Amino acid sequence: MIGTLGLALASAETGKLLFTLFVMYVAAKLAAEIFERLKQPAVAGEIIAGVIIGPGALALVAPTELTGALAEIGVIFLLFLVGLETKPKDIFGVGLRALLVAVLGVIVPFIFGYLIMLAWGGAQIEAIFVGAAMVATSVGITARVLGQMGLLSLETSRIILGAAVIDDILGLLILAVVSSMAKGNVNYTEIATTAAAAIGFTLLVLFVGARAVNRLRPKVENLKVGQSYLVFGLALCLGLALVATYIGVAAIIGAFLAGMALSESAEGTDMPHQAEAVTEFMLPFFLVNIGMQLKLGAFLNRSVIVLAITVTILAVISKLIGCGVAAWPLGKKKAMQIGMGMVPRGEVGIVVAQIGLSLRSVSDAAYGVVLFMAVATTLIAPPFLVRLFKGETRVDEEREFPITQIS
Repeated sequence: MIGTLGLALASAETGKLLFTLFVMYVAAKLAAEIFERLKQPAVAGEIIAGVIIGPGALALVAPTELTGALAEIGVIFLLFLVGLETKPKDIFGVGLRALLVAVLGVIVPFIFGYLIMLAWGGAQIEAIFVGAAMVATSVGITARVLGQMGLLSLETSRIILGAAVIDDILGLLILAVVSSMAKGNVNYTEIATTAAAAIGFTLLVLFVGARAVNRLRPKVENLKVGQSYLVFGLALCLGLALVATYIGVAAIIGAFLAGMALSESAEGTDMPHQAEAVTEFMLPFFLVNIGMQLKLGAFLNRSVIVLAITVTILAVISKLIGCGVAAWPLGKKKAMQIGMGMVPRGEVGIVVAQIGLSLRSVSDAAYGVVLFMAVATTLIAPPFLVRLFKGETRVDEEREFPITQIS
């Protein structure tokens, strides 16, 4: 009797899991198809699909630890794929510009977020948390759009990717300081150690990783395991993502660095195409999960709605100003491209808000505002990116041609 009951419960859990995966995946792909036919970025459709099927609308599925894990894996594979298309020398070539873009892209949004919350009447620690959430950049969204357009090799794309890595490290330090303040003390030694580890890890992979992988390739390809080099690449991706989380930076940074380390040795292999197939399956869970986080019930109060819209507008403007000013010597168009590429807050902004809520430093209203801002900026950026990059030359393995079919 107990065994039968256990089997029934296990079957029910399995059914619930499969239902969640089915609804998320099918909704994402249907929305992507609709948006593509409307000449809009598929990314935006997949996020909106999450809003529709999530607790904010139809409530067919809800965010859980499982959907969060699938989302994390999806964006890890995306940044690994982006890394495969980005050689270390490409990042070195734009290093100083990317650093300036990242620094100003952190300072300006933080000031905007901090001041608007103080003006709204929020507590100082709450204003600091909102400022920290405004700092975030979800490079996965921009990478997805530029990757689909075949524009990851452009100078502006490389600056965005390089700035996003630096932005993540700076954002980590700000979050560490803010979290410590919320707890009542700031451990500067721990923060300095974390910063040194994050920077050292990034530089080590960039300078040593590619050379080490090139030497290992012949040995790996002689292994008896099927698709041995792909297996090695995925293991390196997950391994460096794990190391990144232990250091304190986002797992996607480790995955991106793993891809860059493999970018030269993977040329002439099927790894990029194989990784793309894996990414196409996993990525919709990441995009849908962002949309599912938005709970419309938090916006029943008119003042909260006004604040959410205001914060979202400032979130866009602040990145355009901060990152755009840093990139201004490259020309107005490139400055706008880089600024808009840094606009999406996505899951990074949501995580900051969740930490603030867990520490009781952020009210439910402020949490809802940051959540709205994170999702809204993630939806706003892709259509503008398509228009800003329209007419750029697409570079793929076979030919070059202008992107004219996207409007």
